[in-house]
This record gives sequence, C-alpha cells and structure tokens, in this order.
Amino acid sequence: MNRKVPNNHRNSKDCQPAREYSGAQELVNNIPYIAMTVLGAAIFVVGFVDPARGWIAASAYVTYSVMGAIWIMTFVCPHCQRWNTGSCPCGYGRFAARLGKKKDSDHFKEKFKKHIPVIVPLWFVPILFGAGLVVRSFSWPLLVLLVVFALEAFIVLPLFSKKRGCAECPQRDSCPWMGRKRQ
Repeated sequence: MNRKVPNNHRNSKDCQPAREYSGAQELVNNIPYIAMTVLGAAIFVVGFVDPARGWIAASAYVTYSVMGAIWIMTFVCPHCQRWNTGSCPCGYGRFAARLGKKKDSDHFKEKFKKHIPVIVPLWFVPILFGAGLVVRSFSWPLLVLLVVFALEAFIVLPLFSKKRGCAECPQRDSCPWMGRKRQ
C-alpha cells in the first residue's frame, strides 16, 4: 500500500507529498544488498579449506556489511531530508533517528561522498579473495559463486537501486551517484 507522508514532508521540487514506504517495500528495496552480503559470505565459506575459518571469515563479512549500513545511517542519513520519516525507500531514515539527531540537509552530498567509501570494500573483498583461490586451486562451486556475486554486486544491485530505491528517493538530485547520472 502506498501511503502519503504528512504535508510537512513534501518533496521540495514539486511540492507533492512524498511517498511513504511500508516495511515490506523497504525490505524489497534492500534485497539486492542483502543478496550481495549472503553471496559474499558464501564465497568465504566455500573458499576456505578449513570450514571454521570459512565461517569466521563469512561472519566477519556479514558483520562488516551490517556495520557498514549502520555507518551510513549514522553519518549520512541524518543529513537527508527524509530522516525520521517513512519516505526513505530503504528505511534507513527511521533507524537513523534512533542513532542520532537530525543534521543540516545541505551537507547531504558532501557526507555521502565522504562516507560511502566505507562500504565499497563489500563489493571487492569477496571477488579478490575468491579470484585468488580460483587461480591457486580451481573450484567450480567457487567460480560459480564468484560469477553470481559479480553479477549481483555490479549489475543487479546498481540496476535495482537505480530503478527502485534511487529512482524513488526524494533526495536523488543531490546524491553524488544519481545526481551525476542525470547531468
């Protein structure tokens, strides 16, 4: 169900009420990130010969993924116009309100650029680790996981974000990623 946000949460560009997302819609918008995390963790589980080390590395990767999301909620989301509203496509805005106070929205782009590199290793660490192992000791299951991970991380996630979460984000014009694609 698409609910509308109260009048004090209007899109600044068109003065229309911003869309409000249900928990289910927020979950759907996060599925590509979750899938990338699960696939990345699977690469570590399958890649290590010692299962204990594989599970430890996978757990560390999942923890880093969760902590990366919390990092974004802590340092980027407070600068978003949709902080503490239901109009954040991924739902981070509501969680961010529990982590800290609202900050100046004029600094969103600057904070996004500064803090997004914190999560960038999530896209590359599994590939670098897995590719090294495939070269040293070939494994079909690991190769398949690497290919699926790469497709998910570099094609599905960006396309899904562009078409769903980012396309519907009320702050997309000031986003360094989406804003530059529109110029």
